[in-house]
Amino acid sequence: MLSVGSSCSFFYINSVLLFTLRSKQVFCETSRYILLFNLLFADTATLVSNLLLYILAFLGLRISYYACGPLILLSVFTITISPLTLAVMSFERFVAVCYPLRHAAIFTMRSLSIIIALVWAFSFIHILIRVFMLLYVFTTTSLDLQMNDFCSLEAMFFTPIFNYFEEAYSSILFLSVGAIIFASYIGVALVARSASKDKASARKALQTLLLHLIQLSLILTSTLSSTIITSIARRVGRLTLMRIYNVCFVCLTILPRCLSALIYGLRDQTIRPALMQNLCCRWRCSLF
Repeated sequence: MLSVGSSCSFFYINSVLLFTLRSKQVFCETSRYILLFNLLFADTATLVSNLLLYILAFLGLRISYYACGPLILLSVFTITISPLTLAVMSFERFVAVCYPLRHAAIFTMRSLSIIIALVWAFSFIHILIRVFMLLYVFTTTSLDLQMNDFCSLEAMFFTPIFNYFEEAYSSILFLSVGAIIFASYIGVALVARSASKDKASARKALQTLLLHLIQLSLILTSTLSSTIITSIARRVGRLTLMRIYNVCFVCLTILPRCLSALIYGLRDQTIRPALMQNLCCRWRCSLF
């Protein structure tokens, strides 16, 4: 119940922040807030899909492959969007600090729309590849429509070919995104050391990029959580395993999806007043 309660709390905070990012025109016209909305939307969708999967497993419900498929594909789809958006946000901070005069020309509304569309298109292609692989497996293997196990990523993509594909895809994706964030961090750090003015802005950008690296590391760890739990399952009992699974669910699945709200919602001086006002207003409305 702690996992469900924390998930609902983070979902509430993310939902209020999403509403806040559409409540003022400045949030709808500033590049980093537009990218933040895209990241937060993907994180919230991942949070909801993973929470539904957790509740189904907690209740012991076994569903068909046709019902499980959309939930798993939605989770995988939004998981891919998050690291790609983190890479774009890091590059945007790099341009804002290192090339402030070119920032407005590079990150226009048109270019942002194209970048976000490319991020979603790349994630959609990833899902299409998985769907075609599933169709191939289902046509060459005789399976019952009803799943023998709980709806999960491992139960849906059960053949070794999926593991090979996921290892290659995750390695390329996270290495590329990590390189972009790290390169942006180095660039901003060099500017912060040499700049005579606006050192506070550069220092804040460094802190944001460092938090992006931590967030990316947590997302990468969450993709490996099933492997970690499988290896632990051979050494501990079922009750201990369930406790470890609950901790991993909160720390590796839920926590990375709320870091965006914590990084920007509490640190950003423009968002924080509006977010706190909406949180307090909605909390009071829920009491009466």
